[in-house]
Amino acid sequence: MFKKILIANRGEIACRVIKTARKMGIATVAVYSEADRDARHVQLADEAVLLGPAPSRESYLVADKIIAACKATGAEAVHPGYGFLSENAEFARRVEEEGIVFIGPKHASIAAMGDKIASKKLANEAKVNTIPGWNEAIASPEQAVQIARDIGYPVMIKASAGGGGKGLRVAWNDKEAFDGFSSCRNEARNSFGDDRVFIEKFVEEPRHIEIQVLGDSQGNVIYLWERECSIQRRHQKVIEEAPSPFISEATRQAMGAQAVQLAKAVNYQSAGTVEFVVGKDQRFYFLEMNTRLQVEHPVTECITGLDLVELMIRVAAGEPLPLQQADLKREGWAIECRINAEDPFRNFLPSTGRLVKYRPPVTTMEAAAPRPADGGVRVDTGVYEGGEIPMYYDSMIAKLIVHGRDRNDAIAKMREALDGFVIRGINSSIPFQAALLAHPRFVSGQFNTGFIAEQFPSGFRAEDVQHDDPKFLVALAAAVNLRYMMRAAGLSGQMPGHGFVVREDYVVVIQGEQGNDTQVPVQVKLNGGIVVEVDGKSYTFHSDWTLRDIRISGQCNGQAFTAQVERLGLWLRISHHGTRIDALVLTPRGAEFHKLMPYKAPPDTSKFLLAPMPGLLADVPVVVGQKVLAGEKLAVIEAMKMENILFAQQDGEVAEVLATKGESLSVDQPIVRFV
Repeated sequence: MFKKILIANRGEIACRVIKTARKMGIATVAVYSEADRDARHVQLADEAVLLGPAPSRESYLVADKIIAACKATGAEAVHPGYGFLSENAEFARRVEEEGIVFIGPKHASIAAMGDKIASKKLANEAKVNTIPGWNEAIASPEQAVQIARDIGYPVMIKASAGGGGKGLRVAWNDKEAFDGFSSCRNEARNSFGDDRVFIEKFVEEPRHIEIQVLGDSQGNVIYLWERECSIQRRHQKVIEEAPSPFISEATRQAMGAQAVQLAKAVNYQSAGTVEFVVGKDQRFYFLEMNTRLQVEHPVTECITGLDLVELMIRVAAGEPLPLQQADLKREGWAIECRINAEDPFRNFLPSTGRLVKYRPPVTTMEAAAPRPADGGVRVDTGVYEGGEIPMYYDSMIAKLIVHGRDRNDAIAKMREALDGFVIRGINSSIPFQAALLAHPRFVSGQFNTGFIAEQFPSGFRAEDVQHDDPKFLVALAAAVNLRYMMRAAGLSGQMPGHGFVVREDYVVVIQGEQGNDTQVPVQVKLNGGIVVEVDGKSYTFHSDWTLRDIRISGQCNGQAFTAQVERLGLWLRISHHGTRIDALVLTPRGAEFHKLMPYKAPPDTSKFLLAPMPGLLADVPVVVGQKVLAGEKLAVIEAMKMENILFAQQDGEVAEVLATKGESLSVDQPIVRFV
């Protein structure tokens, strides 16, 4: 077994690998860029080596620097994690040639399967079901349009070296094929250093289901069941679960057998994932093989009780797999939510900056540790309170994983865990995921990869989500306000006869759009707990919540709950189950005055193109005096490895260009002013 390994990655996956290495008694070496000097993975590792500047192409993607770090520290092996160089066959080959062990498949397997064009040809030869498409690299957008027409719209345009939603577009017509090809090629070049792009038929109403495989150097290959990854937004996974609520046992075994067949065809030695698209008739087609550890591997660990990182390390050290297919057991149900630094209320644009508050829910499971018999909650992360979320890398803050006895139990655990996950300073995807977990179609298991686009066609808005008991939010606001009132009444030094008096009658004002607030009368009193009457319904709260805490837990009418509450001036923001309200609790007289307050409209910004996210201004292809048409490209912003193009919403004329190419932009910073 290795004495020391280097982790050629950052963030949560580097921290995850360190936990297993520590359990196995293996010393670890972290690598980091200048932007990650104070990162958590650097603090956890036994040693750390600086690679270079913040951009990944100057640090985490430079093979020479990583190999030099191995030699300088005496690391015998490299674990690449996911992303960066994890599926780079040339990197794996060079590592092997330097006498360093690559903790992953052999470079020949990566070359065969990591390249989506080559892997599709190989899958055909191995008698694995594949989707119709054009499997050669495409030279120009004009050729892409012609191929798309021949295959028939809709088509999927994909970077050959892509992954994680980077370098991928769905085109429904010639214009989208033309523009999508160019964007995919640019993203692929920037993210992977490989700009080859290919096209295949897009299967409508598809399920994205993947099979986890494990192979060793003795030729043994097994599959560790499947993961359901159909809840996606813009082709990036949002929620994953294992097993799938959709496929039959027969389909599961057939998919597993084909995945093993494919792995054996390339002498696969390590953990890998064979991805399939599955139609509503349960016919399945090979999409690609990820020749690395997947982001969502924890759900497989939960249902099997295995440590996939440990198995990868043992296989790389030459050990045979410690179990056969017949030895595998599938227990319970696991769900993972990717907690990303993005603003769901602003069309999921990247959100970077400092984590002012980071309080994950209470955990009962841990990576690299035995799974408790009754399941629980696990958080895999690479951040800490006070740390920075840089703009140079992907947007993941943490992975929240739960394991339950069945799917309903896992959903309930996840909803409670999301309610209690406190992140402030940057925006996160938590409100959106909480709403998804409560959606009837998700709960029933009746969804496909188009689910989010269908259910939220205009984006995600808090008011679009229906709470299963809206009066609870009103009651909680009133109960929290009573705690503030009780504190005020308990302050010393109040003049006799003029002390603060706690009332029983209040009005909860719920903020609406454009000043259209809703007023709800409530009665509040103490009776063994805080009792709130809302429209004839009674809510009794018991909680040891303190005013400084954002997270509030306790019981309401005998049922456990967890929510989040914070003061914004005089307003209270209440968040629970993906629903958020801003409430003002007033006396009845104060509520009458509030109705008379004029609505202050926000400033008119229609004459400006504003940066919708923080990022790097990669291009501003317009000049002063230029007349632009609706749909014309105005600017390109790079953030978190994604290229975001801003288009004109209407015809106009450029009066002034306010930002320059290469400038770092903040949210809502003006880029262009129109006449």
